[in-house]
Amino acid sequence: MGFFSPRQNDSAAKPLQSVFLPFPFVCFPLALVTDLAYFQTANVMWQNFSAWLLFAGLMFGGVALVAGLIDLLRPRTRPLRPGFGAILLYLIILALAVLNSLVHAGDGWTAVVPYGLALSALTFVLILLAVVASAGRYAKLAWRV
Repeated sequence: MGFFSPRQNDSAAKPLQSVFLPFPFVCFPLALVTDLAYFQTANVMWQNFSAWLLFAGLMFGGVALVAGLIDLLRPRTRPLRPGFGAILLYLIILALAVLNSLVHAGDGWTAVVPYGLALSALTFVLILLAVVASAGRYAKLAWRV
């Protein structure tokens, strides 16, 4: 059986985006941690870590976006699709991460402080909101009989 072929005993297929979506949700908060480390130490290594974490999060976020579009075409993923609010938050998070990555592309202290740090913190807060928005939908599915 292939990935797209349904089995008779499954009520829903596993969304393809769920494989890639956790990566940005880990990379972006870690970028905040490395920004804070750079703010405390002024060691350029932390700025480089932040830039690479943002890059990795954006790459996997882009793949998750494409996978989410594929999931929209798969009728068996309908029960596990995130709500409109969560999807909107995902897109805003990716847009902020692109902006944050552009800010981090600069050299030295001004590449992180204050705008890079503020964008990382805002991205983290929006990630928390997206997790809360998505968790409610999955919790309802987990408790159904």
